[in-house]
Formats: sequence, C-alpha cells, structure tokens
Amino acid sequence: MQRRQFIVGLPALLALPLTTDLARAQGAITTMVDPDSALYAGVHGEAFEIPPVDMRLLQPGFRRHLVDYATIERPGTIIVDTAHRYLYLVAEDGKAMRYGIGIGRDGFTWSGRGEIRLKREWPTWTPPTEMIVRQPELEPYRNGMTPGLENPLGARALYIFQDGRDTLYRVHGTDNPATIGLAVSSGCVRLMNQDVIDLYSRVPLGSAIVVQQVA
Repeated sequence: MQRRQFIVGLPALLALPLTTDLARAQGAITTMVDPDSALYAGVHGEAFEIPPVDMRLLQPGFRRHLVDYATIERPGTIIVDTAHRYLYLVAEDGKAMRYGIGIGRDGFTWSGRGEIRLKREWPTWTPPTEMIVRQPELEPYRNGMTPGLENPLGARALYIFQDGRDTLYRVHGTDNPATIGLAVSSGCVRLMNQDVIDLYSRVPLGSAIVVQQVA
C-alpha cells in the first residue's frame, strides 16, 4: 500500500469498533464499581424510599463486612465495641458480621448485658422527658415523632432490655453517614439505614446483646 493510500484510509480504520485488549481494558475500567456501593444503594419497596449512601462520607473501615472474630459469646449474640465503633453479630466458625456504628457522647452511654425484646420497622421516636428538659425544642414530639427519613430512629429499631426493663437505649438507623465512627448520639447505637435493615433481618427477638465501654 502506498503512503498516500494509507493516510486516506486511516480515518475509516479509526472509525471501526475497537476489538483490541486495550479496548476491553477500557471497557472494564468504565464499568468498575466500588464493591461496597452495592451494599449502600438506595432501598426501594420500603414505607419510605431510602436514598443511596454518599460513599465519600462513609469511611471504608466502617462499612459492613464479614470478619474473623474470636469470642466466647454464642452465635447470634450482638456485641457492641464502643471503643472501636463497631457492632458485631456473632456467626459460626469464628466469624462475625461487622457494622460501623455511631455511639453516645460522653455522659450518654450505657453498658452491660441485655436482650432485644422489641423490634420495630419505621418506629415512632419519643424523646425521654429528661431530653426534652435539655432540649425544649423537642416538646412537640413529647407524644412521639411520626416515622420517616427525618425520624432519628431511621428505618429500624431494636430495643434493649435488661432484667425485663426497657433501658431506653436502642440500636437504630440513621441516614447520616458522616456520624458513623463518632460519639454523637444521646446514648443509642446508630447504623446506616442499609445496615440496620440487614441486622434487623438477622436478629430474632430474645437475642443477647453485650455493650462494652472498655477503651
């Protein structure tokens, strides 16, 4: 082929579909997805549509993950490690499902052994009287705040009882990923809504829960 013929034919050559290894690699790059993002996609079919989590705000270390975990607690037990901001659901064979959590700030914490006596989907939130005293703006919710994305308990709540009495502490959802890993709540344990829905589905009533405050 003469040089002139090659140059004239070059545009047509470039217009052909790419079939080289390079093209396949480029296609793979364009379809790459953060494997964790599927865990935190929007949730449909709920009473309220849950938006996807902004993954820029949820630190990688606090995303849901099956991990090796040595414990004397039996499978099905919830262990809250407040020092490291993790909740573990103990599984068989030395494993546990680990969730990142937000916890209570200083002065608003609870520790000990209890059990999950109640579970609620899209629960009503009723602030305790002492909270209303501290925050008078909560007075309109004395008799309860209706369920929804703005409700502080989020999509699910698991109620912690000890010796048959409600401790008033909950494991519940939140739509604020920036709070996971922090001590910002009024004592409750918060998970992303996507995570608390997953946990809720795995935890039957009567499950043991151990909340550790050891640093």
